[in-house]
This record gives sequence, structure tokens and C-alpha cells, in this order.
Amino acid sequence: MTPPSSSGPLVPGMPDEPPPRRHARGTRRLSNTARALVVVVTLVAVLAGAAFGGIWWFQQRLDANVEKLGDPFAELTDRPEPAPSEEGTELTDINFLVLGSDSRGSADGLASLTESGQRPDAIMLVHLPADRSSAVVVSIPRDSWVEIPGHGHAKINAAYAYGGPSLMIDTVEKLTDVRIHHFVVTGFEQFVGLTDALEGVQITVPEDIGDGDDVFFEAGKHMMSGEEALSYTRQRYGLSNGDFGRVQRQQNWMRAILGKINNNRRDPVMMTRFFDEVSHSVATDDALSITRMREIFDEAREISTNDVVFMTAPYEGTGRSADGQSIVVLDEEPFGKLTKAISKGEAQEFLAKHGEELELLPATVK
Repeated sequence: MTPPSSSGPLVPGMPDEPPPRRHARGTRRLSNTARALVVVVTLVAVLAGAAFGGIWWFQQRLDANVEKLGDPFAELTDRPEPAPSEEGTELTDINFLVLGSDSRGSADGLASLTESGQRPDAIMLVHLPADRSSAVVVSIPRDSWVEIPGHGHAKINAAYAYGGPSLMIDTVEKLTDVRIHHFVVTGFEQFVGLTDALEGVQITVPEDIGDGDDVFFEAGKHMMSGEEALSYTRQRYGLSNGDFGRVQRQQNWMRAILGKINNNRRDPVMMTRFFDEVSHSVATDDALSITRMREIFDEAREISTNDVVFMTAPYEGTGRSADGQSIVVLDEEPFGKLTKAISKGEAQEFLAKHGEELELLPATVK
């Protein structure tokens, strides 16, 4: 008996078979490399929206829209130590584990990963340092071959299928030795709508690109609608580094959305429309309340788009597991050094010294 997988079974003999995945009719299916985009945008947007204008009724509406997942940390033991507080303040690092899926779990269209047996399509570690001067977003490929506590080696997204949020958090904490403080999941029905709510985003295309007859953008700056940006992230041919190049496309879109938010955060009509749509597609741990979101936003309000570093976890490449699955092999040495720096609250110092050795999002993406 093995859990469901698009690329074959997990380790033979592994217990606890999750039930098959279910997808609500009419759900928009997005490319795997595009899904991670909405995950962090949703998190940042909800944080911003929680503080937007300080309007009580607006915050209450957002709070009512956000689905709660309980306390996934209650049963965890043997956890990493938290990073020390910022000198002169009581602030400490905050680390979010953010998952994304195209599964729809609620009848009213609210995105969720609450059904048993689900596998997230995107996994991101979002780090806010104690001084709240920057942010680091590390995308962990969903096919990364890792140790899942109690289940042996498997693709990292299998942790959610086996044990939901708690096992997913435990797996990432054991992998990275980074303490997770908050947990967020999101869906993608409103993927295109997020961009359209901002009246499009500007993306620079350095050279003419195409994908058969389906996608074509001339070199230059483009104000892309949601559908156009989706096509941009879905391009399959002519990209450097294959699917990993597509990950950089979706990160570039994410950066464009965050830039649009920063530039229009004083526009009450646009921001209200955007945050309201976002709040319908996110679920969080119980402790990440609207009040807590606003506190975090107030602490980090000076962070600009240029202060957010996007990267993919260091990897050696793709390969095959012993039972024939297509997997991503993480590069343990640089990944370990990166996560150690994050766990000690020294991410920015590490990136300043070793950024060229990592796969950071460049200023211009092909």
C-alpha cells in the first residue's frame, strides 16, 4: 500500500496510506512552478492588509474570511531553539512555513489543505529577522528527497499527506534546524484575480520569448494582466535551467506584485479590493490572528521590495530514488550553511558573503 503520487510510490512498505487526492470541479489547475507565487504574496498581502488603514470593520471582515487550522505546534517535541532577540528590544526572528495547493477544501471556495492525504505543490520558508529590516524567502522543491520523521525517506510534500501541518512542520524543522513560528496554506482559484485586482503588474522581458503558438512576448516592459502573467510563468521552452528557470519566472512575478503593493498601498480602493480577495484564499494557525498580523506588519513596515531576497534551496539536480521516483537532490552542504545562518539570526550577513554561491533571483529574469 502506498500513498498517491504522480511520479510513483514512495518507499515500499511505508505505512499509513493517505486517501486519493480530490479536486473540486471547476478548479483552475496551475503549473507547479507558478503555484509558489501566490503563496508568499498571500502571506505578505494579508500582513499588509491587517494594518491597512487601521479600519476596524475591514480588519474584522478579513478575520472572518481567513480560515483557521488549529494549533499545529501543540504536539511537537524536540524542536529547534529560537534565535536570540534583537539587542535592545524584545523582538525575535519570525519564520513562516507557507504551503500552496490547487486543492479546494471548502464549499464557499475558501482554499484549504485540510483534507486528509493532500500534497502541497509549493513549500516556502519565509524568514523575518529580529530587526525587521529585510525578508528571505527560500523555496524548497516539493520533490526534495528528505527524511520524514517516523516514515523514512520520501518527497518532502509527502509529510503533509502522512501527518498534516504538524508533521510538515516537524519535517522542515528537522531538515533545516530552523524553528517555525507560524503556518500558512493557500489555494489558487483566485491566482489570476490577485494580479487583476492590482490592475496588472509590470514585468520586464529581456528578449523575445515564445512557446509555440501559445505564448509570445516581445522584449521590453509589459503591464501584464493576470492571464498574461500566468502565460509568462508557464513558458516551457527556451528557458535556462528548465523547470528551475520557470521557478525564477514565478518569483519574478511575485516580486512584481509586491512592488505594485508597495507603490499603491495608499490607494484605498485598490488595496481593499486586493486584500479582500486575498483573504478568501488563505488559512493559518490559530495564533496568527489579525491582531498578530498587524503587530508584525507594524514592526516590519519599512521593508521594501528590494529588501526581500528570493531564492531556491541549493540543489545538486534531479535524480531517481531507489524505487524509481523522479526526485530533487538537495545540496546538503550549502543548504545546511544557509539554514544555520537563518536559525542563528544571521541570514543577511551570510547572504552578503555567500550570495553569489546561491541561486538568488536576479534583477532581470529571462
